[in-house]
Amino acid sequence: MTPSSAAGPTSAAQEPHVANVLRGLRPFVEVTGRPPVRWTLEERMAHHHVPGVSIAVIEGGRIAWVRGFGVKTAGSADPKDAVTPDTLFQAGSVSKPVTATAMLRLVERGTLELDTDVNRYLKTWKVPDNEHTTKEKVTLRRLASHTAGLTNYGFPGYERNQPIPTLVQILNGTAPANTDAVRVDAVPGSISRYSGGGTLVMQLLMMDVTGKPFPDLMQELVFGPAGMTHSTFEQPLPAARAGEAARAHLGEGKTIPGGWHVYPEMGPAGLWTTPSDLARLAIAIADAHAGRSKALLSQATAEQMLTPVKDGYGLGPEVGGSGRSLEFGHGGTTTGFLCNLTMYPEIGVGAVVMMNNEEGGQGLLGEIQLALAAEYGWPGRAPMRVTAIELSAASAAGVAGSYALPASMGGPAEVKQEGGRLVLYAPRLPAEELIPQSETEFVMGTLGWRVTFKREAGGKATGMTVDGGGQVVEATRKP
Repeated sequence: MTPSSAAGPTSAAQEPHVANVLRGLRPFVEVTGRPPVRWTLEERMAHHHVPGVSIAVIEGGRIAWVRGFGVKTAGSADPKDAVTPDTLFQAGSVSKPVTATAMLRLVERGTLELDTDVNRYLKTWKVPDNEHTTKEKVTLRRLASHTAGLTNYGFPGYERNQPIPTLVQILNGTAPANTDAVRVDAVPGSISRYSGGGTLVMQLLMMDVTGKPFPDLMQELVFGPAGMTHSTFEQPLPAARAGEAARAHLGEGKTIPGGWHVYPEMGPAGLWTTPSDLARLAIAIADAHAGRSKALLSQATAEQMLTPVKDGYGLGPEVGGSGRSLEFGHGGTTTGFLCNLTMYPEIGVGAVVMMNNEEGGQGLLGEIQLALAAEYGWPGRAPMRVTAIELSAASAAGVAGSYALPASMGGPAEVKQEGGRLVLYAPRLPAEELIPQSETEFVMGTLGWRVTFKREAGGKATGMTVDGGGQVVEATRKP
């Protein structure tokens, strides 16, 4: 695969690093006694049915290299359809820390306060009070850290030919909105629960206070100061920019109707951007945190932003580790797109990866990140090391068969014996070798997910539990 030219020249010193990453993709699991598995990016894009990928890598606190790979639309042979570093992708929930950055700039100006009841600022809609808000209130600090007790995890977007609801219709869950109303159903501050609805409230609040359209506000507060020259929150994407955008793909590479969905929920999910633009934002936050620059945020504000409030969320980004291992970032998906930003501010390394297949991209993202981690010394990102035990033929035969997965996993799964190994075939997952850790405990050889079989007295499995991807799924064996 021939990558597009970078947005800026890559130094000769970086070329060996680029080559090592592009041919160094690897699984989440390394098995003791087996030679290490390595793949090329091209191989894994084909395996995961991902038509296009764009990557920006940060080293030494600066963008080291940027590359685009593949095509905007699956199957296209048009040279104009090649993914370049300037190709736009939907960033999904990576929109949230970008939105929070703008909010924090308004706090620094004195326009907003982090710990004031948001209903003092909201004009076109109010957070409905109820028994949960009697003593504790929804505040910007709680909205940014997902501790406000608000509902609505995320938003599916709207096909381009569908009616688009207003923000008030979305917040109230009234037609043509396709999600439930955003409401407080837990005492603010009492729990940590991810809420796209909370960031939507933040979006409306900033619009109400400033009187400006959200895309204009984000250009003024974030894109301009951070040097993000290709980004926009305009929804729908203006027709004049449609040619810059990758198309969204599902499952095995089918383009969705209309090319992509529209997200009037701009603050939580509406950002169109490039990896290099998001890398510039990450660098600006890291520079502020270190006291090197005040162009975007003050050092004190950046420190608040990157201090966990509860369960790994700061004021916008996910935050973990400390010292050299301090890490901030965010992941994001929309229908047919996947994005991830990772930054280690103390050592000045990180990356942004964007692609145009949400389902296939989940596995590919991890494989790319493991290659980047190995090449650039990301802390705590080595593959899981396991030792496989020997299973008897009877024991292996006891787990082979068909299993009924719930609808959320796409239906039936099959465990087969192939070449002396057990392989799991399941909808929405790549074929996964099951590496035995005991008679009942197994690890998926690529994803590293845990699979536990329930066996009856004779050794035949009656069901299995799959633990990974943020969920635990039970499956019963089919007769």
